[in-house]
Amino acid sequence: MEAWRLSLWTLFSLYLIISGAKADPSQDKRALLEFLTITRPTRSLNWNETTPLCKNWTGVTCNHNESRIIALRLPAIGLNGQIPPNTISRLSALRVLSLRSNRLSGPFPMGLAGLKDLAFLYLEDNDFSGPLPLDFSVWKKLVSLNLSNNRFNGTVPVSLSGLKRLQSLNLANNSLSGVVPDELNGLSSLKEIDLSNNNLHGPLPSWLLRFPPSSYQGIGDDVTHFQPPPEPPTRKKPKGVTKTVFLLIVISVAILLLAVLAFVFALCYLRRKVTIVKDHKLQKKGGMSPEKFDSRMEEANNRLSFFEGCSYSFDLEDLLRASAEILGKGTFGTTYKAVLEDATSVAVKRLKDVAAGKRDFEQQMEIIGGIKHENVVELKAYYYSKDEKLMVYDYFSGGTVGVWLLCFTVTEERTGFRWIGKRG
Repeated sequence: MEAWRLSLWTLFSLYLIISGAKADPSQDKRALLEFLTITRPTRSLNWNETTPLCKNWTGVTCNHNESRIIALRLPAIGLNGQIPPNTISRLSALRVLSLRSNRLSGPFPMGLAGLKDLAFLYLEDNDFSGPLPLDFSVWKKLVSLNLSNNRFNGTVPVSLSGLKRLQSLNLANNSLSGVVPDELNGLSSLKEIDLSNNNLHGPLPSWLLRFPPSSYQGIGDDVTHFQPPPEPPTRKKPKGVTKTVFLLIVISVAILLLAVLAFVFALCYLRRKVTIVKDHKLQKKGGMSPEKFDSRMEEANNRLSFFEGCSYSFDLEDLLRASAEILGKGTFGTTYKAVLEDATSVAVKRLKDVAAGKRDFEQQMEIIGGIKHENVVELKAYYYSKDEKLMVYDYFSGGTVGVWLLCFTVTEERTGFRWIGKRG
């Protein structure tokens, strides 16, 4: 009798574990809804209490059993103000956090210290200010950290040297001061670093010289970069050349160099002037200010066009940064499998020899994107530029059409399709 009760209790416990693993992560859902209510994004999101978080919410990725959120990507949706405390910090399983290109402000959100599994943190292009955290050791799993284009001040934290997995560090375009810590030399896995356009001073560590000069340009007028090479010894004049002839040769060479430089500068100026005139004509034709025109052009040239109902949340930069694998080549281009930073996989068709204008191309994409059929893969997004045209689909790992055609033969009758045999 006792053994029967123990078996029944074990089965009941397994049922609770399995059903709980597939349940919607309600705690994480409440935290995100509170975050959304306070930050008031200008771009609407399809977040609400009734829809499943892991299957429908834009920018949200869950783990394999849909019990926790592991990635939150909300770039350029118009988030405002400070990151509310006790909201995102409750997503303790979070590994990817991207809030870049918004209007977030205030000090560095120290509530993120509770996210021990954080590997990718992107807060660039916001309005954060104040000093950086002194202790970065709480994020030991960080692989990529980007805090550029904010108003952070203070010094570069020495504790960054403890992030042994860090591969990319970007602190450019802030107001950081002090010296570059020599302790960062211990970051053996570091592949990219950018400290440019800050107020750093003092001698530049020798380890930093293995990176391109653009990584530390403009960080202070008194920074010592490296010792200039010794000047070559002055060559004596040939005995057969008089002082007057030597001076004439030097003056002639100088005049020739000045003429070449003047020609190059004039050519660059004329080309720039022609570009400005064209841009102003386009601005007048559209009836918008120069600032609005520049912003509109930048958005149009760096934006994927998603179809209504699409749950993906990434932009062209994310797509270009993804790892790619060729799936096949066809008449109209090559198809790739692209794996994004948050492990999302999509199929990307890179078109070739397509001479259609932007309006014609968009009309054709709208027609293709409007096709809804159970046997046709839906077009989720597309991208157009003069030199690049992309089509984005869901990625299916079930094999190619050729494999299925080799496996089955079907014939059509009046009553429908009838299976008549399996080959091989």
